[in-house]
Amino acid sequence: MSSRKPPVTPAQRPRNPGPPGSVHDGAGAPSRPPVLRQPGRAADPDHRSARHPAQRPAPATRPAPRSPRMHPTLVAVAHGSRDPRALHTVLDLLERVRELRPALDVRLGHIELNRPLLADTLRDTDGAAVLVPLLLGRGTHVKRDLPAAAARAGHLRIRIADPLGPHPLLVEALFERLLEAGWTPGTAVVLASAGSLDPDSAADTRRSAELLSERLGGVPVVPAYASAATPGVADAVRTLAARGHRRAAVASYFTAPGRFASASAAAASGPAAEPLGAHPALARLVLRRYDEALARGARAPELATA
Repeated sequence: MSSRKPPVTPAQRPRNPGPPGSVHDGAGAPSRPPVLRQPGRAADPDHRSARHPAQRPAPATRPAPRSPRMHPTLVAVAHGSRDPRALHTVLDLLERVRELRPALDVRLGHIELNRPLLADTLRDTDGAAVLVPLLLGRGTHVKRDLPAAAARAGHLRIRIADPLGPHPLLVEALFERLLEAGWTPGTAVVLASAGSLDPDSAADTRRSAELLSERLGGVPVVPAYASAATPGVADAVRTLAARGHRRAAVASYFTAPGRFASASAAAASGPAAEPLGAHPALARLVLRRYDEALARGARAPELATA
C-alpha cells in the first residue's frame, strides 16, 4: 500500500480563523468587505455598533440654531386705533405672516393709541430689525416718525421698508374685498383712504386707484380721503352720481377697521367693502417689503446703524 497521502480537497482545507471584519471571519464563508462610509452619512445598519458615538451624525430632525444676524426681526408698524377691532385684525394679519415664514421673528409696534407701542417693541428687540409699515403710502409717519424711532433705538441695526402701497398685491386684495361686498362689473368705485397733507401720499393713492381701475376692467375709480385732503368720500360719491354712476361702491383702502373706515363706508351709495385686514395677499406683501429692504441692505457693506 502506498504511503502517499491523498490530495486535500478545497472542502477539507481548514477554515481561516481571521478576525471579524476580515475577508474571512472564521464562519467558513467570506464576509462582506468593510463598508467605507463618507463622513456625515448614516451608518450601515450592520455596522452601527462599530461607530464611535462621537462620530455619529446628529439626528436630521434636530433644528440648527438660528442666528439673529441671519434673520433680522420683522417689526410690523401699525398706526393704532381706538376701535378694538383694529388690534385684532392686525394680530390676525401677522399670524398669516408667521404661517408663511415660521422661522421669522415677527413682532408688532404701534405709532400711537395701542400697545405695544413701537418704542417698547424696539427696546425689547436685539440685533437687527426691519420696520415694515402697515401703511398704504408715503406720509409723515413713514418719512418722519419711523426714522425717528429707529434713531432712538441705538442698540439695533435697523432698516425701514417701503409702505405697502401702491402694489399689485394690494389691488388684488381690494378687488376681492369689493367682490365680497357685492360689487358687480361696471359699477364705479370710490377708493377711500385716510388722507395726508404729504403730496407723495396722495400720489400713491392715485396710483392705487389707477391700478384698481385696470383690475376692474376700466370702470372709474376715484381716490377720496377721510381727512386732511380732498375730495372727501361723500363728495366723490356725489361727483360720480353727477356723471351717471348713481350706485357707486366704496373700496376701503385701510389696513384695519377704525373711525375713518366706518365713516367712509357710510358714505357709499352702493356696496361698501371691508378694510384689507388679514387678506392673504396683504400677508404676502408684508414679507415682500421685508425682503426688498434686506435686498437693498445686502448691497451695502453692513446694516445701517440707527
